[in-house]
Amino acid sequence: MNLASLDLNLVVALRALLEERNVTKAGRRIGLSQPAMSAALARLRRHFDDDLLSRVGGRYELTALGLALLDRTVTACDLLERVFTSQAVFDPAHEEHEFTLLASDYAVAVFGAELARIVHTEAPGIRLRFKQPPTDITENTGALLSTADGLLLPHGIIGDFPAVELYRDRWVYLVADDNTEVGEQLTLDDLARLPWVTYQRTYDAPAARQIAMLGIEPRVEVSVDSFQLMPLLVAGTRRVALIQGRLADRLDGLVPVRVVDPPYDAVPLREALWWHPVHTHDAAHIWLRETAARVAETIHGKDDRNPGDRSDRG
Repeated sequence: MNLASLDLNLVVALRALLEERNVTKAGRRIGLSQPAMSAALARLRRHFDDDLLSRVGGRYELTALGLALLDRTVTACDLLERVFTSQAVFDPAHEEHEFTLLASDYAVAVFGAELARIVHTEAPGIRLRFKQPPTDITENTGALLSTADGLLLPHGIIGDFPAVELYRDRWVYLVADDNTEVGEQLTLDDLARLPWVTYQRTYDAPAARQIAMLGIEPRVEVSVDSFQLMPLLVAGTRRVALIQGRLADRLDGLVPVRVVDPPYDAVPLREALWWHPVHTHDAAHIWLRETAARVAETIHGKDDRNPGDRSDRG
């Protein structure tokens, strides 16, 4: 396919048609008359050799190909917008700009909140939008990163994308203050017999794999997609939960739980900011990465980081 032979305006028309499923509404959305939108639909149908929209009763429904194109078209439009809004020079003190970062509630609490404070002070026109990543991070990583400015995620889940190292963290366990079945030290037997609260997504994958290698299969009683809710689901129960140490420190005293160390040498967590290569040379994104690195220094402490661990690959 030769992109030079295509009218890229059809990408915008295609998205509007697939989302609105109505020629008149789609045309109104992108500023085209009904005849012009009908002509665009006819061109798209010839190109794909498919109706894309099929009339069913009094409404239109997407064909199988139309459904397949819906998410791809949204991704393509988002990527095109980012390409054509790239800047050679970026002045954060005077720019109006929004950055979208995909992050779990843990990453927002430990890193995102401090990043937002720095941005508030240094770049009042900059907006940060934090979104929970979808569950299929590893299945569609490239498309996911192409529509966002970055992904806050530990090592061990994705790879082959540029990243800047942020900070290290440790894994700890939570048990209820009144759980008399667990002493000052947690044992492997405790982990095997007690019920668990777990995180629903893949962010603790390396730690979960380590538990499996020890021959322990957690008996999951509750799962949740928020790390910060896990202490509430442990309090007053026999449950245990695996959680990041920095988050546990922030929640200390807020919930009647206590922190105990793992009964094994837990693999440390190494948090990083990942991005799509399309952003690498964009001035605004360079500023974002440099600011993230500065914030990481304040969180983790310069002396605690290994400079050789930082990767800013283009």
